[in-house]
Amino acid sequence: MGLSKTITLIPGDGIGPEISHAVTGILKAAGLNVHWDVQEGGEAAALAGRGVMPDTTIESIARTKIALKGPTTTPTGGGHQSANVTLRKRLDLYANVRPAKSLPGYKTRFENVDLMIVRENTEDTYAGIEHMVAPNVAQCLKVITREGSERVARYAFELARKLKRKRLTCVHKANIHKLTDGLFLRAHEDVSKDFPDVNFDSIIVDNLCMQLVTRPEQFDVLVLPNLYGDIVSDLCAGLVGGLGVAPGANIGDNGAVFEAVHGSAPDIAGQGKANPTALLLSAVMMLQHMGELEMAERIESALQRVLLEGKVRTGDLKGTASTSEFTEAIVHALSR
Repeated sequence: MGLSKTITLIPGDGIGPEISHAVTGILKAAGLNVHWDVQEGGEAAALAGRGVMPDTTIESIARTKIALKGPTTTPTGGGHQSANVTLRKRLDLYANVRPAKSLPGYKTRFENVDLMIVRENTEDTYAGIEHMVAPNVAQCLKVITREGSERVARYAFELARKLKRKRLTCVHKANIHKLTDGLFLRAHEDVSKDFPDVNFDSIIVDNLCMQLVTRPEQFDVLVLPNLYGDIVSDLCAGLVGGLGVAPGANIGDNGAVFEAVHGSAPDIAGQGKANPTALLLSAVMMLQHMGELEMAERIESALQRVLLEGKVRTGDLKGTASTSEFTEAIVHALSR
């Protein structure tokens, strides 16, 4: 890469600093010339009174327009909103993107899975509009808007076109939620008319789940409202090996945050056991977003070579390698 760019880096909690160090080392070895604006976020910041996602961190992302984020912990007890929810709301990151792709050399129950899950990120029950209507009755409002549905639909169709994918499926429960999910579905039907090169269809969410655990290879790009998307994206991660190998991104018109979607795993923090694959694949997505396609391809290919050889793997991938040993193997593969 030529000119240096500034990218916000949020190492996070638990194993976050370890895998962040591993991934930035691999990016440097691949030739990425950037300045990392390191910012805090997560439990330590919250307990220090600066909030789970401090204003200075939000301001950094607003300035750089791009961030790489390790896993964060939300402190237990009332009053703390999750770091991810805070980021999505403050920066209006309305599209959550989660690829689920089979890894060469790592056997799971399914092969040839190559899914792209796009989740609306700001509405639905996750808008957080809840109240008690009686002492023993709680109510949560499901909010779906035409604007929110259309913009995530348009993003998903444009992503499908960019990645040369041929099919986009809108996931819904409009047979029951006729107004809310009905609006989400109609918005996708309307936007699909502008993308005749992408085959469009729809499916009810419960049928989708059954189909995913029988023939996941039949699907391509899935677009879902917030709640279904949260659940289904984790299901799809399970198809290819779990959250430890699942990358993710939160995208808006004015910024993008790329993150490992797994937890901070405080039980193994500092022990050199963490697998950096999810954050590394998130960094690959970040490079693609930046237009660094050749570098992204080289890094992904290096990871695949290490996994195919099977000699160096972390414990969660049925190996014995440490975080640093796995990182060094990928760096070595880059030079081959």
